[in-house]
Amino acid sequence: MPRTARPTPVPATKRRRITVLGATGSIGDSTLNVLDQHLEQFEIVALTAQDNAEKLITLARKYHPQLVAIGNETHFRTVKTALANTNIHVVAGSTGIEEAASLAADLSVCAIVGAAGLLPTLRAIEQGNAVAIANKETLVCAGELVMQARMKSGAKLLPIDSEHNAIFQVFASEHRVAVEKITLTASGGPFLTRSLDTLHTVTPEEATAHPRWNMGQKVSVDSATMMNKGLELIEAHYLFAMAPEQLDVLVHPESIVHSLVHYADGSVLAQLGMPDMRIPIGYVLSWPNRLKLDTPRLNLAKLGALHFAQPDTQRFPALRLAREALMAGPAHMIALNAANEVAVARFLKKEIPFPAIAAKVARVLEATHTISIHSIADVLEADKVARELAKNGASS
Repeated sequence: MPRTARPTPVPATKRRRITVLGATGSIGDSTLNVLDQHLEQFEIVALTAQDNAEKLITLARKYHPQLVAIGNETHFRTVKTALANTNIHVVAGSTGIEEAASLAADLSVCAIVGAAGLLPTLRAIEQGNAVAIANKETLVCAGELVMQARMKSGAKLLPIDSEHNAIFQVFASEHRVAVEKITLTASGGPFLTRSLDTLHTVTPEEATAHPRWNMGQKVSVDSATMMNKGLELIEAHYLFAMAPEQLDVLVHPESIVHSLVHYADGSVLAQLGMPDMRIPIGYVLSWPNRLKLDTPRLNLAKLGALHFAQPDTQRFPALRLAREALMAGPAHMIALNAANEVAVARFLKKEIPFPAIAAKVARVLEATHTISIHSIADVLEADKVARELAKNGASS
């Protein structure tokens, strides 16, 4: 398995060229907030969005990037007309998003949610850009292919997810043989203590009301099912070249300890901070330096206590399913992600109850065959098959 090389430091005096893929989502918002605090150090060269044309237009007028891309082609004329009096190049559709990702930049922030982020992230890697990756699904669906592309182009992968970013900050790559295991922390989401026999009545509004983090709808539901932690286990497997048995999860409701690295001498190193995505984003934007950020400061005396517990797989079956998919291989990881995306979308539309999300994923995994994944075409075909299974199966 390829190892992730420690990225080459960027001189602090260089004004960095930044591409933000998924600029109108929650990670995009946080990224732009960090950039706003230090615009003298950064230049935004491209922004993309899928559907939010009005917000993309507003951002384009504010930052004057070289290029903007709107994924939904029906909005192309709206964006093009609104920016007609600028020198901003406007493109649309999936090819437009990939064009934005292919621009030369010092860092591409890849924050497109779901499997839709796979090809743009690969394009940025193939270009040789350093990639700040917030898209779990890219590595879940095509981890081996992504790491091969990274090695070929020399691109650097910098994790944005708070858990992986925390590991990155305390993971001694040059002494990795001394690393025994990695522990990812999980908040447990909004239903950590809710009675199991009432989960079938959970509403989308309740599932997306995360107690600690401000996230988009899909990621919030994944947190409620703990599928996000399962996807993060798979992601950590590739990012840090750790065997499945070296990956663990602890429920930590306060979301202050963002992950831990256990060493052979009994030392455990952890990164702590308030639950604010601007902190890990700021770290990858400025690594190996640290930006001064207007973020809440951690006061451990005020908190008083931190709590940890083993996750309950009866309450969170998605975590078990993710581990099983990781052990079963690439086709099952692709199926896991695809079925989950379909099931979450159906839950948000109130077509299926909350417990049916994991149940539907389980049924798709049971029907998934172990096949070899050698190319992105194979990934896309396996993804298509799994989505059809998820869409056409029983609704509960």
